[in-house]
Amino acid sequence: MPGTDGMPDVPESSGASGMPGAAGPPGVPGASQPPQGAGAARGRAHARRAQRSGRAQRSGRAQRAGNAQRAGRAQRAGRRPWSLRTRLVVSAVALIAVVCAVIGSVTTLALQSYLQGQVDDDLRASVGRFLNKPGPERELPRDDVLFVASPGQPIGTVGARFGQDGEISRSGKSNDSPMTNEIDAESRVDPLTSGQQKAIAAVPLDGDVHTIDLPGLGGYRAVAQPDHRDGGIILAFPLDQTQETVNTLILVEVCVAAAGLVAAGIAGAAMVGISLRPLRRVAATATRVSELPLHSGEVALRERVPASEADPRTEVGQVGAALNRMLGHVESALAARQESETRVRQFVADASHELRTPLASIRGYAELTRRGREEIGPDTRHALGRVESEAGRMTGLVEDLLLLARLDAGRPLECAEVDLSPLVVDAVSDARAVGSDHEWRLELPDEPAVVFGDDARLRQVLVNLLANARTHTPAGTTVTARVLWGGPQASPYPSPYPAPYGLSYGVSYRVPSGASPGMPYGPPPGAAGPGGPHGHRKGRGSPYAQASAEPYVPPYAPPYGSPYAAARAAGAFGPPQPPSYVSLEIEDDGPGIPPELLPHVFERFARGDASRSRAAGSTGLGLAIVHAVVAAHDGRVTVDSVPGRTVFGVHLPVHRVVHRGVTDSQAGHRLTTQP
Repeated sequence: MPGTDGMPDVPESSGASGMPGAAGPPGVPGASQPPQGAGAARGRAHARRAQRSGRAQRSGRAQRAGNAQRAGRAQRAGRRPWSLRTRLVVSAVALIAVVCAVIGSVTTLALQSYLQGQVDDDLRASVGRFLNKPGPERELPRDDVLFVASPGQPIGTVGARFGQDGEISRSGKSNDSPMTNEIDAESRVDPLTSGQQKAIAAVPLDGDVHTIDLPGLGGYRAVAQPDHRDGGIILAFPLDQTQETVNTLILVEVCVAAAGLVAAGIAGAAMVGISLRPLRRVAATATRVSELPLHSGEVALRERVPASEADPRTEVGQVGAALNRMLGHVESALAARQESETRVRQFVADASHELRTPLASIRGYAELTRRGREEIGPDTRHALGRVESEAGRMTGLVEDLLLLARLDAGRPLECAEVDLSPLVVDAVSDARAVGSDHEWRLELPDEPAVVFGDDARLRQVLVNLLANARTHTPAGTTVTARVLWGGPQASPYPSPYPAPYGLSYGVSYRVPSGASPGMPYGPPPGAAGPGGPHGHRKGRGSPYAQASAEPYVPPYAPPYGSPYAAARAAGAFGPPQPPSYVSLEIEDDGPGIPPELLPHVFERFARGDASRSRAAGSTGLGLAIVHAVVAAHDGRVTVDSVPGRTVFGVHLPVHRVVHRGVTDSQAGHRLTTQP
């Protein structure tokens, strides 16, 4: 309407075409396409808002429904799956339950039909006896229903007489009162209520037996038999005895079936468990194989499923036979790989050994020519210097490869008691002389940190770790070298990468105070007091230690690759005792190791520079040598790196170990004890 939307009224003379938002009648010029007014625009805006609101509501409902479905799927996925034994037993018990239910139902229906047939036969016999009774007794009044209390009739029998017109003249029900004579017969008949009379009158007058329900009395089988002289009678027998018998049968069937199901479940669980026992032994064999260090070293794969469990005539035997075939194939592949690795190691060792002499000759001749008396040009002198430096670098690379090859071959170390503190002091002093642009710090214990190892190789470990910290951190980085008692423990910065055998990533440790050398962890007795950042006492060259009273319960995990440690933990040398550890820690506050490089830092020729530039003089073998030497000492190497903090840890056991046989420096070594 004009004015409803705030628009001025338009006179009628202006025509329908002049009214905003109105359409004129058909055929009027200018009325078919009226101009759109503000009211129509607001209407469209309201419609759009309503449409957006509807879409938002539908989207919300769909999102809630999707969340509910995802939650349901997650809940179903989080359920613990049933074992094969449980599924078999439950399936068998369920099948037996179904069979019992079917048998019980058929039996119950058959018994009910049989009992009901007996009631029907008795009912027809009684009706025929009353209607065909000979003698003067047959001439009874039409309203006589005393036949319901005749001898042989069940208590609760209902009867009625009806005339030629089909109307019931009299009805009654027998009770349980005793009858002493014919006069007392009427006392044994109770009248029916109007509702019961209506129900009995509804019985068809066809002479067939029908099931009716009398109010207050229950189910009855009734028959209406006409008589051309007296009209006829209706007789009904109760079904309570029949129903009671059927209910008793159902109760017995349920009890017997329940007991049978329980017995079947127990017996089935035992039988299935016995049948699946070979499968568990097959799984145990596979588990033992999975615990073997198949990825490195010489592995003797002797595990097999027993022949009694690998009979191809049974399903479980087929699984065992297939597993044995697979293990044989894996053993052949491992033997071929080991043979190939042995050839490669021998080649590297031989080539490295043979290259030492020509490289030494090249260096010697280049140095002799450069320092000779003959005058040579600056270009020639520079070229000779480059030849000499590159020959020196190649000599170092060959020496590193030869060392790794010897460690792989299991060459015995020249072991003796070594105090790590002087080694760390010397190594840090040398590193300070080479890397004066870094800040070097020492944290040493007050007591000697003595281990049984190779002095030269342990010194090389320290030199390589310090050189790694110096090379891969910018100037001004603080590098701290520590010696402390303690072993590895889980770090607050766990690495998401799996560690190779004998190596642990993302692992750090803390050291408690109050334990002595020779004990699992800690400084000597009486040395407990203010601890450093890792819980140990302030040592030489450590002005930065801070007090820490954090309680600590150290865990113990045997170092990888040590049969001695495994035998000791198993109690072969008395009660299992954790070994003592001395740890070397090299920490820097540099940028850290990239996460993608962290799993590969101890691999050979692994370098952080993807271009493999040799500007820093790195060959990628320094940390590989560290790991090989530490593994040869039955120790462990750990690394923990986050931006602003990188810690390399070397954890050496105090017990004496020496090598026996071929080893693999990329994994644990075979070690035996020296008494």
